[in-house]
Amino acid sequence: MLKPAAIAVVLAGAALTGACAPIAAYSGFQAIEASPADVKPVEDNKATVRGRLGSPSVVSAFDSNVWIYMNQVKETVAFMRPVVTRREVTVITFDKDTEAVASVDNLTLADGKVIAFSGRETPTRGRELTVIEQLIGSIGAGGILPREEEGVPGSRPGDRR
Repeated sequence: MLKPAAIAVVLAGAALTGACAPIAAYSGFQAIEASPADVKPVEDNKATVRGRLGSPSVVSAFDSNVWIYMNQVKETVAFMRPVVTRREVTVITFDKDTEAVASVDNLTLADGKVIAFSGRETPTRGRELTVIEQLIGSIGAGGILPREEEGVPGSRPGDRR
């Protein structure tokens, strides 16, 4: 017979492991009835692919005869960052003249490459002005002084402010 303390430890352990179960998030193209990998070159064309799979995730910007179907699964455990556990990219290329499928390329997470991200700022040459240089540089620009000349944009004839 198990002691109440042992039962409490087993229940606490089950609760802790259940709380740390990964949460899966699916994004992109989700195959319901047909998979992009089932597309056969020469046999299928644009109409049959669109009818079977629906619209592609992306159409190539450089060639409208290249359709891309993408999906991925991210798993998150407790407070940790999400980790991509599965990624599938199917690139379908069509013949320009006949619109028949020319090739089907299946790529996975292992085929991906890490690229360097530069951030949102474009580096420029030159130097940055300090606050004092900006204040001194704005003296005499006429922002706070009244205008005494006529014909200056924004002034009315005969206006002496």
